[in-house]
This record gives sequence, C-alpha cells and structure tokens, in this order.
Amino acid sequence: MEKELPKLDMPENWVAGTDISKELLGLYTNFPVRLKCEVCILCMGGEIEASINLKRVQVHAGDTVLLSPGVIIQIHRVEGNLKIYFLGFSGKFVEQRSHSKSIMDVMYLTLVRPVISLKSRGASLVEDYMKLLIKLYENTDESIRNNFADNVYNDTHTAANLVYRNKNNLKEVLSKNEQLCSNFTQLVIQHYAEIRNVDWYAEQLQITHAHLCTVVKRVTGRTCMDIISSMVIMNAKSQLKLTHLTVQEISDSLNFANVSFFGKYFKRYVGSTPLEYRNSRT
Repeated sequence: MEKELPKLDMPENWVAGTDISKELLGLYTNFPVRLKCEVCILCMGGEIEASINLKRVQVHAGDTVLLSPGVIIQIHRVEGNLKIYFLGFSGKFVEQRSHSKSIMDVMYLTLVRPVISLKSRGASLVEDYMKLLIKLYENTDESIRNNFADNVYNDTHTAANLVYRNKNNLKEVLSKNEQLCSNFTQLVIQHYAEIRNVDWYAEQLQITHAHLCTVVKRVTGRTCMDIISSMVIMNAKSQLKLTHLTVQEISDSLNFANVSFFGKYFKRYVGSTPLEYRNSRT
C-alpha cells in the first residue's frame, strides 16, 4: 500500500483527449492528489475552481492551465457545460527529457501562474492545435505515437513560452519575490514529509529565516509554517480517506516522532483527531 499522497500519471509517453468530465473531476473534490505527469489544459466551456499547490484558482472558458510534475491539485467546484481539452506527458517521459532553457522557463513560470486567460482568437488557435493532436493520437498506434513524442513536447512548450511572454511582462511574472516563493513552495513539495523546519528551507535558498518569512507572507498572505503544515495535512487527510493504512503507519510515512505527536499536530490544524476525521463524512 502506498504511503504517500495519491499520484496521477499518464499511461503513455503522451496522451491527448477531451474526456475530462464533471464526474471524473468529482473524484478529486474532497481530496488532493499529486501529479507525476505534466498536463496542459484548455478550457472552452464551464468553470472549475481548484487549488494548485495551495493557491486557489478559477478556470473559465478561454483559459489554459499548465501543471508540472509534483504539483498538488484539489478540485473544489465544477459548474456549467464543461468542455476541456488536455495534453499530458508521463512522469517517466518528462524525467528522461533533456530540457532546454525555454522549456525550463515555461515550467518555472507555470509554478507562479498556472492559469493564463486567452483572447478568443488565441483560444481558438490553441483549440485547433489540441484537435490536431487528438486526431493524431486517436488514429495511430502507440509505437507510432512515440515517434512524435519529442516533437509534440518541444512544440507545446515553445507555444506555451510564447503565450506567457506575450501575455505577461516577463520581468513582472518572474519578480524576485515570486521566484523566491516559487522556489520555497517547490522545496516544500519535495521535502515536507521529512522536514518541517523553516530554517532548513532558508538555508537551502541561501537567505535568512527572517527574509524568507517576510517575503512569503508578503506574496502569499500566509506564513512559511502555514504552507508547510498545509502540505502535511493535505497528505494526511488523503491517506486517512483513501488508504487502509493505520494512523501509526501514516504517522511514520510523514516522519513524526510518534503517533501521539502526529495526533496532536493533526488536531491542531483540523480540529479533530485522525480517527475522528477518518470516520467522518467530510
């Protein structure tokens, strides 16, 4: 049994389609999930409210969303006649890639602002591109599709880079404080299960504890400990609801000194004990 936040991945190097329904998104309404894959989404109908790495976002018609591996998502609300195009790359494929600077720029930018609103003409062009990829995916077998994987990946990121640069002033998007918060959040995503000491994160970022706390609070409105504890609690809630692991096993997976300390930590942020939460309908 997996002792961590449930993960989502793609079954092939790349997948394109439109079969994201309200019912599918509803599976993730109450519980967060971590992406192993990279996903590009175009919304052309309906509305979705979600959290992406703890940041609340709304996705409307004409919006594109780029989600990098490691991102934690949770769906809060889905309304209207949903029409979603998606393009995904498996975690294994992304890991094996040698990323150019432009691709790294896109992946970094999407951590700061994963949702971009397009004008009708831009949304229409992206929709045409998605439809072309869907036809290619649906009318070829996997071995042939794999031959196109590198080109699809590079072309998609080139287009995404242009969208971000045209939509935003790059210096504004990559403001120094936002970069710092993004780097901090990524470190937390990678290490929150083992390390909950803000001093350690400040050392990794080569800044003082005070400076990190000040910048994170200014940009996000939350403290560093709020962000770390939110990740821990999201993971704990998911394991309590989606696995049959004991509270002791969940405590161990999150590197608490003992189950008693885990229980007190959980109750401080949730208001109930782990077992009370597991047995609740929330």
